Amino acid sequence: MTGTGRQRSAAEKLVVLRRHTQDGVPWVRLAADAGVSPRTLGRWAARFRDEPSSAGLARRSRADLGRRRVASGLVEVIEALALQRPAPTTAFVHRRVADIARDRGLPSPGYSTVRAVIAGIDPGLRTLAEKGDAAYRDRFELVWRRSAKRPNEQWQADHTELDVVVTENGKPARPWLTVIEDDHSRAVAGYTVFIGAPGAEQTALALHQAVSVKTDPAWPVCGLPDVLYSDHGSDFTSQRLERVCLDTHIQLIHSRIGVPQGRGKIERFYGTITTELLPHLPGFIPHGNGGKPVSTPTLTLAELDAALHRFIVADYNHRVHSETGQAPIDRWNAAGFIPRLPAHPEDIDLLLLTAATTRKVQRDGIRFASTRYVSPVLAAYVGEQVTVRYDPRDAAEIRVWFDDTFLCRAIAPELAAGTVTLKDLQQARSARRKELKTLLHERRSLADALPTDTRHTPPAPTDTAAPEPAAPEPDRPAGEPPRHRLHLYAADTD
Repeated sequence: MTGTGRQRSAAEKLVVLRRHTQDGVPWVRLAADAGVSPRTLGRWAARFRDEPSSAGLARRSRADLGRRRVASGLVEVIEALALQRPAPTTAFVHRRVADIARDRGLPSPGYSTVRAVIAGIDPGLRTLAEKGDAAYRDRFELVWRRSAKRPNEQWQADHTELDVVVTENGKPARPWLTVIEDDHSRAVAGYTVFIGAPGAEQTALALHQAVSVKTDPAWPVCGLPDVLYSDHGSDFTSQRLERVCLDTHIQLIHSRIGVPQGRGKIERFYGTITTELLPHLPGFIPHGNGGKPVSTPTLTLAELDAALHRFIVADYNHRVHSETGQAPIDRWNAAGFIPRLPAHPEDIDLLLLTAATTRKVQRDGIRFASTRYVSPVLAAYVGEQVTVRYDPRDAAEIRVWFDDTFLCRAIAPELAAGTVTLKDLQQARSARRKELKTLLHERRSLADALPTDTRHTPPAPTDTAAPEPAAPEPDRPAGEPPRHRLHLYAADTD
């Protein structure tokens, strides 16, 4: 049977009791076979009668289980000492509590008791005491994860420094990446990669690409979001970005300062980039390597941009997302979604912040970045100073603004697929010349119709007497030539 000196389970106790209730084995013999006293069997039977199940025979916990035999008030003292900053050692707390207990005339708790009290402190309370509010919020505060119900309902924008080194102008540098991601589908709508600290310029360029219709048919994500959720940094709080969002009816929402939990989805995409793309590129920097690449950096910024484009468009956007169960592109295109586009393309051109200087319109167009840009609209602005904005990834055209008003898109014939013909320029010049001649004729007619200018005309004489008639010339003999004040050559030849 079962030996002595071992705690029996409820099932074993039930088997022993059934030998008495069903087989009729006496208690004394049953106790001898089970290795327990008859009194113990009696207690088992009484507990089973009160609760006829295996739970009634289970081992009961001690009534004082979990209670520390520490004098009243000393538990709070132990916790107060343990929650100091910097956190003291357990031995230090034990010595201090022992001194306090002796001064109060109380029994001193043992070292193991003090250690158990410290270990039982609430982890949230310990984190709050040792690491502060931010660490407690990041680890213990409840997070409400909002998920958009349809595409373009909410976009997220954020920056990250990539764990790779590129060579720019012969110098190594770590690039930054700005990404615009659709919250519903997890599809990347736009991005920009650059050297230097993040700023409003990079944010605007990424948003401009996200809103615009892409030339690549494999990347259909475009349109205006209802909400743009971003960080609270200065690069996301520029007046120009706020103006564009206001003009295009985009609600711009900033996360709480120092609270990054709301941007967890885009942070997950950055993790995907770090683990699945960058390790295959030269110049990759592994985690914990002190910022040093494990291979020689050979990529340029343009080559890294091309690699990111291929990964986003051909890989990430078209593979099944583990959380949504759908590919981002398929989820974005679901149910025949039609994106909301700007009423006028120039509404989002204010996002192109790269060009902040002005240019003078010449007779043959605008000279910018050693390239000539032309447009028929510029014929009316020859000699004027205009503002030029452009997309660094598309040097074939520029946007031209005059007095904060959009004028046109000027193209570089050498770079653009569509060019402005000579006939277009001739028609533009003729129309402008005709317009100016008509205006000139109108102004001259108006000037002729104005009253005579008499500001400095001398006043008329006041004597009204009639002037004396001139004396008649005396009769000259026939054949006598007329008299002249000047000596004439014709008179000498007579």
